[in-house]
Amino acid sequence: MTPATQLLKKHKATFELLSYEHNSSTNSFGLEAVEKLNLAAEQVFKTLVFETNELQLVVAITPVSQQVNLKLLAKACGVKKVHMAAAQKVENSTGYILGGVSPLGQKKRLATYLHSSAKQFDIIYVSAGKRGLEIALDPNTLIKLCNGKLADF
Repeated sequence: MTPATQLLKKHKATFELLSYEHNSSTNSFGLEAVEKLNLAAEQVFKTLVFETNELQLVVAITPVSQQVNLKLLAKACGVKKVHMAAAQKVENSTGYILGGVSPLGQKKRLATYLHSSAKQFDIIYVSAGKRGLEIALDPNTLIKLCNGKLADF
């Protein structure tokens, strides 16, 4: 059990856990999940943590098949600029290691933005908080439990 799955169970949310054997030489964790679980890349979402020019951390949940547009994310956050947060800051604030960062059950609640493309799916996949472990859930459940917002970035 990870903090992400504990949160889902606590809220009696409907979800499914999928696991696969993580290859430690892989550094594209989301694409590894797509390949090993035979999923559509546009339905598998990666959890990225950014730092704003105001030194606030924000979470962007975006399809693994896409890159985040920093200007659009900054606009969604209401700030001038964002950049990828340092690994140590990500791990300290979320409680997860890189490649296994879940948007759910993070140590500190951060402003969270889910890419608007998630709305077209009944089910999306996000990290369960451990490399090689994914959660399948309704994007509305994810937004509710993260207190997130839909955005284009």
